[in-house]
Amino acid sequence: MIVGRVVGDVIATQKSPSHEGRKVLMVQPLNLDGTDRGEVVLALDAVDAGVGERVLVVQEGWSAMTAAGRPSSPIDMTVVGVIDQIDFAE
Repeated sequence: MIVGRVVGDVIATQKSPSHEGRKVLMVQPLNLDGTDRGEVVLALDAVDAGVGERVLVVQEGWSAMTAAGRPSSPIDMTVVGVIDQIDFAE
């Protein structure tokens, strides 16, 4: 799983039937200190996240498909949670 920040929406007039009714989000992966890590990725939205929110993204095909409730669909990443706060144990 990765922590990320939603930086945009993808508008698609044509998409796989398995993606109907779901948003595709642009997510910037983050380090735990909140700094950007790597390139922006695309993820199917399963929790109605919005631009600017920190999110939890599951990656790996099977996990992403089942988390989105769409088994056997062409999904690599799914947003599965909106993060309110991160606490570090000391």
